[in-house]
Amino acid sequence: MKLGRPTGIAWRPSPRRRMVSYGTPMTDITLDSILDSHDPSLYEVRSKAPGPSGRLPFTPEMLAERPSGDLFGWSMNAGMGWEPAALGGDEYLILSTHGGLRAPDGTPIALGYHTGHWEVGLLMQAAAEELKSRGAIPFAGYCTDPCDGRTQGTPGMFDSLPYRNDAATIFRRLIRSLPTRRGVLGVATCDKGLPAMMMTLASMPDLPCVLAPGGVTLRAEDGEDTAVIQSLGARYVHGEITLDYAAEVGCRACASPGGGCHFMGTAATSQVVGEALGMSLTHSALAPSGHPIWIDMARRSARALLHLERRGIHMRDLITEASIHNAMVAHAAVGGSMNLVLHLPAIAHAAGLRRPTVEDWARVNRKVPRIVDVLPNGPRNHPTVQVFLAGGVPEMMLHLKRAGLLELGALTVSGETLGKMLDWWETSARRAALRDALKQGEGIDPDDVILDPETAGRRGLTPTVCFPVGNLAPQGGVIKSTGIDPKVVDADGVYRKTGPARVFTTELAAIGALKRKDVKPGDVMVLICRGPMGAGMEEVYQLTAALKHLSYGRDIALLTDARFSGISTGPCIGHVSPEALAGGPIGKLLDGDLVEIIIDRQRLDGSVNLVGAGGQVFGIDEGTRVLSARAPRPDLAPDPALPPETRLWAALQDLCGGTWGGCVYDVDTIIEAIAAGKRALSSSRSEGLQYGA
Repeated sequence: MKLGRPTGIAWRPSPRRRMVSYGTPMTDITLDSILDSHDPSLYEVRSKAPGPSGRLPFTPEMLAERPSGDLFGWSMNAGMGWEPAALGGDEYLILSTHGGLRAPDGTPIALGYHTGHWEVGLLMQAAAEELKSRGAIPFAGYCTDPCDGRTQGTPGMFDSLPYRNDAATIFRRLIRSLPTRRGVLGVATCDKGLPAMMMTLASMPDLPCVLAPGGVTLRAEDGEDTAVIQSLGARYVHGEITLDYAAEVGCRACASPGGGCHFMGTAATSQVVGEALGMSLTHSALAPSGHPIWIDMARRSARALLHLERRGIHMRDLITEASIHNAMVAHAAVGGSMNLVLHLPAIAHAAGLRRPTVEDWARVNRKVPRIVDVLPNGPRNHPTVQVFLAGGVPEMMLHLKRAGLLELGALTVSGETLGKMLDWWETSARRAALRDALKQGEGIDPDDVILDPETAGRRGLTPTVCFPVGNLAPQGGVIKSTGIDPKVVDADGVYRKTGPARVFTTELAAIGALKRKDVKPGDVMVLICRGPMGAGMEEVYQLTAALKHLSYGRDIALLTDARFSGISTGPCIGHVSPEALAGGPIGKLLDGDLVEIIIDRQRLDGSVNLVGAGGQVFGIDEGTRVLSARAPRPDLAPDPALPPETRLWAALQDLCGGTWGGCVYDVDTIIEAIAAGKRALSSSRSEGLQYGA
């Protein structure tokens, strides 16, 4: 990890030392070897070939009535090797975020960006083989996805959240570009690719679609999880770990080559939400990547897609107000990532439904207990694969059903209602076998992983998400209140902190201050200009990871207009609105200002306010007056490395409801604004001409 950069010096990648050389050394590359391989056999080039044998099964009606594209498509299919006589079958599209190149034995030829998309090609293959075996014709398309862990602390993070909208656009275009498809199977795993896929499928009201989640990676038997290792740099410079320790645990943290991270971050939460929406099969979320049970899920998902098409069940039947409600309930019960506050409204918008508001989220989280003990929320921190073995989403939903919190009439991709699927799950051999495997094989009682509400309450599993407001966050912020260390929470369940602000305008400056020990226990770190307009609403997990895993980090709070990783915990308030560059009062804070944070972890009420300045302590009302009278800080500015595509994304999503609206593109709103702008420009030019005349 980098210690920061001097002001005014452009960011550039750190020089990488070549540790080991495999194959032909790069020093042997010459201009001659680039221009010609000196292999005479390469020059034996043909200009014609016989072409596929056989006949296309055209009919007179097809030739007379079908578009030329349909007919040419069959020529292409035969050219790619499909048996011509079998081209009359129904066509289905499999979309995925697959990345990298794997040899047949699984060894890498070219790496992907992350484990989450490294193995999903195997799911695509299994689904395609199932479709083909049943007389259907599968097609496959791809739009790979980035890794938020890989881009932490780098300019790559400026493209992370905007990528989601771009990928959804590409997926939708790919679907429409195969006009003959009868349905779509979406395969995705991780933080942005999976929400993008759900947005895509939800936006296809007249098609049957099934989501096949990419599962999770395994946790190392002896080592740290993929959340903790992201704080290696901060702990090392503080002398809390050695270089050898960092090198060893960092190497084995991803204990299996495929799947999303093994904590309940954005990837895992998105899988849970996808199943709760009814988009994926019962007990498909969080399966261990590469295992036979994971491959089997892909085959069954393909069967489900054919079943939906035969029954005429489309996405408009699956994604409804009831299914959105169930997804919000599941999110609260599992203690899910705060990033779903961005993604679920976007899915609802894609389906043409009302977007959940902050008030909706607050209402659900006050009503729904957290009942899953999983990384990072604890208290025992089971990895996600153990949640899967304990029964996963349907096991959790059995408890929610008994509490009367679900809409059981919501339809699922099985073609049956959620209520019927939970009835099946409760008495299924699958449930009994997997829960027994967890108990007998690993010595873990499944009822200690997914708990009934009463037991969860006794063990200190507090509700998930709180939305504090105040004179520093008039439109609100968000905090995973269940992730605040109990050691800094008062006996009444309320976190209270008043401390001096330490204000930073870049993440590099903030993490550098932490590593240099310039931030002290009791401080309130304030990171601004990192919202959509400043940095594409970057994710600042390296900060929250450092605060969690440094020995004194629990005594420091964080306030920012950026967003957090789904694994983030601690007294960290993100999504502060309005953001600094949109005129938000957080952009007026100065070093030394006194900030008060109050979070009630039981009632899910919270506030964040300026209560002192210049050595004086005053109340909230006076703090509001002080902020109103202050000018914005003179150093407020977008990051100079912010890409133009992200600047455009920031402007468009702000026009369409902003972060609380899911950072979406609402086409009608955008067109209306452009038209109004054109009229205003035309009027201004006319007035200018008149004045000139």
